[in-house]
Amino acid sequence: MLFSLSSITAIAQEEKNSLVLNLAYHNDNNLQQYLVANAKSKIDGKFKMIQGITISFYITSDSDKGNLMGTAITDGKGNAALLIPPSAKTEWMKSAIRDFVVVSKADKQFDESKATTTITKARLKIDTADGKIINVSVQALIDTVWTLVKDVELKVAVKRLGGDLNVSETQSYTTDSTGMIAAEYKHDTLPGDAKGNLVLIAKIEENETYGYLTAEMIAPWGVPAVYVSEYDKRTLFARRGFTPYWLELMAYSIIVAVWGILFYLVMQIRKLKKLGIE
Repeated sequence: MLFSLSSITAIAQEEKNSLVLNLAYHNDNNLQQYLVANAKSKIDGKFKMIQGITISFYITSDSDKGNLMGTAITDGKGNAALLIPPSAKTEWMKSAIRDFVVVSKADKQFDESKATTTITKARLKIDTADGKIINVSVQALIDTVWTLVKDVELKVAVKRLGGDLNVSETQSYTTDSTGMIAAEYKHDTLPGDAKGNLVLIAKIEENETYGYLTAEMIAPWGVPAVYVSEYDKRTLFARRGFTPYWLELMAYSIIVAVWGILFYLVMQIRKLKKLGIE
């Protein structure tokens, strides 16, 4: 009996799927720093994002409970995000290179899992020059000194509601020996806000050393957006009584045609009855 129970327990443990954790560091515009953990598991031969996993975030090491920064639960995309809190400042300031650790809580489906990432503190600087040129520099904290870094790939774009739009045909840039790049803005007719302002963004994505970095600035390079009210105009989405003429004509034509056919059928039935045909 004891052997059977042990076998059942062993089988139940074997049926648990392995959980894969990934961890990324984000620095948005040198103002907001946070971590994003992703949980996924290979189920039926395919990786699926796992929702509802409790993730604990640590700085430096998870062996010291004092390094716990907080917990978060993964969403429908398997992501759990946590802002780096002020309580981690002392540990954060100890070194230019920082380790972060995430640990998932074991449950009925998955065993405990862990992931780490090591980042070097870095930042982006963005500025503009005559001729609609965008200058971006990459700086890393090396031996307490902010130092320009070469051979770093980044993108320069304009922020739009549907996603970032590259400022030119060039998809990405790599910093030169001075740690800088120069990108030319080539969208002369891109709409901006009421004053023609656009938000330019430089970003580093999925860099193994620095993580995800962004820097933003406003430039008056867009076409001013002028709001024109169509409240009293005949448009497709106008209020009642301002339907476009072509749409009214179409609708009334259909109604007249349908009722005309019905009237014609009724008249034909009356004629048949008068002839004595049923």
